[in-house]
Amino acid sequence: MSTHSYAIGVEQTAVRRKRARPLSPEERRDKLVDVTLTLLREHGRAVTTRQIAAAAGVAEGTIFRVVESKEELVELAITRAFEPGALVDRIAEIDLDQPLHVRLVQLSSILQQRFRATFELMKKVGMVRPADHVHDSPEAVEMRNYVHALLEGVIGPDRVRLSVPAGDFVHRLRLLTFAGSHPHIADGHLLTPEEIVDTLLHGLLRDEGRDS
Repeated sequence: MSTHSYAIGVEQTAVRRKRARPLSPEERRDKLVDVTLTLLREHGRAVTTRQIAAAAGVAEGTIFRVVESKEELVELAITRAFEPGALVDRIAEIDLDQPLHVRLVQLSSILQQRFRATFELMKKVGMVRPADHVHDSPEAVEMRNYVHALLEGVIGPDRVRLSVPAGDFVHRLRLLTFAGSHPHIADGHLLTPEEIVDTLLHGLLRDEGRDS
């Protein structure tokens, strides 16, 4: 074998080794769902399979080996949007050694970003409320309970300082954050995380006006 042929062979072997491992059917499906969700936030239901394929780096026909129709892929993507996803990780990253007010502001900010992204997606795809299977299924209820427990965990030992049970406090925090993050409910005057937390912890009365 000549030196030139040997060099070509080595180069071809290196290229083969650098090639990414082929995706499994489940991984390919997950990738298509994630890509579709990203495009739905921009184009709504008008997104095309050609756009999805281009963004995913696959041939358009690949989509129909994973799902039967674009509508099925869109529904899978919308369902994915209501899964906790990174929400759980972001809550877990809150430093519990920080003061309670700081922790709650961070928590409210995380929830607010989540709510606003969900509101915007629902508007884009023409949804009024989540589908029943997304909101009311046993799996969805179980996951909501899990997230609720995580939220209570952010309060930690400071729960003894609250005048209501931690679960009740978290419920009110979520309600106020939800309402204060919705452009229509808030009448265009969105609340900041600081305003939400201050309202819950301190109320709106001046100190000198508080009842004893």
